[in-house]
Amino acid sequence: MLKIINSRQKNALILKLCIVAVTALALLSACGAKTEQSGLPEGFVYVTDVIPTVQLDMRYAGEDNFVGAVVDGYEAPKAILTEEAAQALKKAADILEEQGYYIKIFDAYRPQRAVNHFIRWAKDLDDTRMKEKYYPDLDKSVLFELGYIAEKSGHSRGSTVDLTIVDKETGEELDMGSGFDFFGEISHHGTDLITPEQERNRNILRDAMVEAGFEVYPEEWWHYKLKDEPYPDTYFDFPVK
Repeated sequence: MLKIINSRQKNALILKLCIVAVTALALLSACGAKTEQSGLPEGFVYVTDVIPTVQLDMRYAGEDNFVGAVVDGYEAPKAILTEEAAQALKKAADILEEQGYYIKIFDAYRPQRAVNHFIRWAKDLDDTRMKEKYYPDLDKSVLFELGYIAEKSGHSRGSTVDLTIVDKETGEELDMGSGFDFFGEISHHGTDLITPEQERNRNILRDAMVEAGFEVYPEEWWHYKLKDEPYPDTYFDFPVK
């Protein structure tokens, strides 16, 4: 039997259809706006969108770094990674959260122009304002020779991250024996210059990162690269903003 729809029912149905259409258009518009506002190249994401609990201490967006100034290309204190690296980092963050820790990022994607800034800084041997904190035992002239400064950085490929861990309850960083970007043997994995507790703290971070698919960098306890990075031969230069 054919169901007859009266005018009131017809109007109600039309109204419902209009509401559905307007809602759909609003959602599409919002998604488009989010993509446009992010300004990121395809394949890159903000880490905070993937890991809501992540803490950021983006050193190159401020003056607390070995250069002692805001580094070229860092227009905002944000952490950007390739989608693959961000998802792997989320796995590590989940492992660490179960153990009572959050991750804190010091640096992630790094524009090539920032690396160029480091090179200029390294060649200016008179600029030693941050020596006491970051390289007290080294002459600035040997930083290239020892590999602390290079003309290319894995960070510019978008799948390398510098980080530490903090206690969820106190918000305090775990004692790793040396600070981020400290140029010296004490920052190396396997060094005998740190205490057993400091070594255990480093190993908590290392084990989670390795399980999530990252590689250890022997000279820097904070530095990890995604093993299967998606852009192994591409050095990007879009700004962090």
